[in-house]
Amino acid sequence: MRTQLIVPAAAALTAAITLTACGSEKGPGQGAGDEAGGSVRPAAPVTGVHWTVRDVTVDGKRTAAPAGAHVEFTTGEAGKDGAKGRAEGNYGCNHFGAEVTIKGDTITVGRGQMTEMGCPQGVAGFEEALRAAFSGELKAKVSEKNLTLATAEGDSIALTAQPAAPLAGTKWTVTSLLKGETAASLPAGTEGKAHVVIGEDGSLSGNLGCNDFRAEAKTSGSTLTVGRLSSTRKMCAGTAGMLEKAVTDALTGKVTYELNHRSLTLTSADTGKGVAATAG
Repeated sequence: MRTQLIVPAAAALTAAITLTACGSEKGPGQGAGDEAGGSVRPAAPVTGVHWTVRDVTVDGKRTAAPAGAHVEFTTGEAGKDGAKGRAEGNYGCNHFGAEVTIKGDTITVGRGQMTEMGCPQGVAGFEEALRAAFSGELKAKVSEKNLTLATAEGDSIALTAQPAAPLAGTKWTVTSLLKGETAASLPAGTEGKAHVVIGEDGSLSGNLGCNDFRAEAKTSGSTLTVGRLSSTRKMCAGTAGMLEKAVTDALTGKVTYELNHRSLTLTSADTGKGVAATAG
């Protein structure tokens, strides 16, 4: 597994830049040719929204997105050239960040940065497609809770607005392993297996990557104090055993959590090990 310093997650999004939504309707007393606004187009927010990627189409080939692929936009004050800001998100395995400018229905994506974790082959192929499409000048269309970004060459990205996930009651699927300021991909073949559910009743349950588990946990501020884990007793060799140990280490003793919309990190103060997870 390769590791790389993670690009910092986006801060809280507060701007209210809007893009023209699909469709139009006439304003009161205005005809289609009125110069002052013959059509009144509803506006929809693009910043301050967690956009989950549904699929990407490049060179006519559509590829469905893996869990966790998303983007969030944040901008500053608008100028004559548009509102400058950033896009932060996840390509499906690696985190990324890039400078953006939003003007009217155009989003211009500048040069960005990304982590360099080794990713499963299928996910790596999707990441390449998304990186190719999410660059340069993109035309944006908003319709209800959906956003489409299209390049001049006809490539496109389909996204859907997703609400924030609560800490308790959500199934948090482990996507990467953390140690200090570095992240590593999961052992090959273990993707999508380990997950954690924090119960309203103070319980902690889920799967360690091989065995199901349960424990008592107390929440105080941004810390979970996790009791002794009890689990099923399947033999977990190879990569499944590696993941099991890593998740167990992350859920030991006093565990600091950081919740960011639909992403969660859990890091044990006792072991220094942690995991990153996404809702669903």
